[in-house]
Amino acid sequence: MGTKQFGFDVEVASEDSWARVGVLRTRHGSIPTPVFAPVGTQATVKTMAPRELKELGVSLIVANTYHLYLRPGADVVAQMGGLHQFMGWDGPILTDSGGFQVFSMEHLRSLDDDGVTFRSHIDGGEHRLTPEKSIAVQEKLGADLVVALDVCPPYPSDYEYNRLALDRTHRWAERCLAAQTRDDQMMLGVIQGGTYADLRAESAGYLNSLDFPGYAIGGLSVGEPKELMHQMLEVVIPLLPEGKPRHLLGVGSPEDMFEGVSRGIDIFDCALPTRVARNGTFFTPQGRLNIRNARYSDDPAPIQEDCTCYTCRNFSRAYLRHLVVAKEILGLHLATLHNLHFMIHLMATIQTAIRQGQFESLREEFLSGYQVADYAAARRDRRSWLRTLRASEGVSND
Repeated sequence: MGTKQFGFDVEVASEDSWARVGVLRTRHGSIPTPVFAPVGTQATVKTMAPRELKELGVSLIVANTYHLYLRPGADVVAQMGGLHQFMGWDGPILTDSGGFQVFSMEHLRSLDDDGVTFRSHIDGGEHRLTPEKSIAVQEKLGADLVVALDVCPPYPSDYEYNRLALDRTHRWAERCLAAQTRDDQMMLGVIQGGTYADLRAESAGYLNSLDFPGYAIGGLSVGEPKELMHQMLEVVIPLLPEGKPRHLLGVGSPEDMFEGVSRGIDIFDCALPTRVARNGTFFTPQGRLNIRNARYSDDPAPIQEDCTCYTCRNFSRAYLRHLVVAKEILGLHLATLHNLHFMIHLMATIQTAIRQGQFESLREEFLSGYQVADYAAARRDRRSWLRTLRASEGVSND
């Protein structure tokens, strides 16, 4: 293969935490890190046009291999020139392996050492996903960053189950590297191990020995307490090379970004900002605002007084509540636009603070004024959401 078309450099490292600022280079442009990547499951960030994403400052989008493999099919995307041309987005794209969706559909799949067999949530057809198949599909899709296929255990699950999942993940990581034929895609190896520190450490060390160009930390934010997630990051991060990017898969609430950045994470992806927007929830520096609350029915104020997004510059809470309650599509769009602006602006503020040596001060200031969600309720809502998706349209991160 020829010269690789990707790379990563750390530009500034914090002196009072593991936070760092860097740049991730791809053939479709450079990504300042730490970065928040919106999830575009079906090759679209729901309700948002690519032009709007660019105007918001989005520098990386995540698309879903499982869904695009089933519909419209990787061959169709390849015939259309790859994901970038297919969806009209000329910036960097990351595709996941498809594993999270498959492993979330327990009643529709069977697992063995070679791979996993599953039934499509669309038509019930049987499909086989192996490490080689995942990489082949991702190469046809043509993203800039791809993810090795791993086994993602549920939480809670016992030590032996996680041991078996870890061993399979490591063997599959080797097979993914061997299957790769393109040299213009950065492959991330996935660290597993559940909430067991020794397994997490073993996984980090083993994947490091395989010399992946970057690493993803999987199997977190699947229902475990936040403190456990933080502990696992503190085990893993010191064992990874400084000069390679670290992606915390499926994690990206405002508070999680601060905690992840402080522990050395470079890339976050999460459907939370777009998913809750479609339920009428807006992010603010004080926490989440549910616009369906009757108190906003005659409120002339914007969602956030100092926000410069299109939504806040032009519309009142009263109007936004009306749109959401009336189930008008514009309401979903304006809520999504605001939440993405909030996340992108917050990450830019974090980058600046790291450069100026003020990250810990910013972190303390933000978290002291931000009311986090009720995570017990959030976990119940997530389980309900997953059950609904499994029964209807398949498990999606968006």
